[in-house]
Amino acid sequence: MKTYFPKEREITREWHLKDAQGQILGRLATEIVSLLMGKHKPSYSPHLDMGDYVVVVNAAKVAVTGKKAEQKIYRHHTGYLGGLKEITFKELIAKDPTRVIRLAVKGMLPKNKLRKQRLKRLKIFPNLQHPYQDKFEERDNKNDS
Repeated sequence: MKTYFPKEREITREWHLKDAQGQILGRLATEIVSLLMGKHKPSYSPHLDMGDYVVVVNAAKVAVTGKKAEQKIYRHHTGYLGGLKEITFKELIAKDPTRVIRLAVKGMLPKNKLRKQRLKRLKIFPNLQHPYQDKFEERDNKNDS
């Protein structure tokens, strides 16, 4: 039996809105990754990018368990000698709350050529305001009729 894989133009992408307020970071990230990869669709295939758009609001109010707020450390290297930079979760969420969720999702996505494309469909906002409101109003109007 020959399997059929849809062409790029045949893939329909939906928009999903996730509210991060009070949600645990890791559990939220796994839900987002599943939507970005398209694992919730019956036509899922690992080598195709069939995922949807995900808009995350209230990123500044995401929660972590235990003492991770003080003890979790994000590290990166500048490329210069002695250029290892460290920042705690608490400092990073105060500085750039969207980065915390983006790093969690990026770490959970498969490390392949599709990761960059999938991350482009992730839109994260620190509070409730976002420019994609029309995408969700449009869908709500379709459901009402």
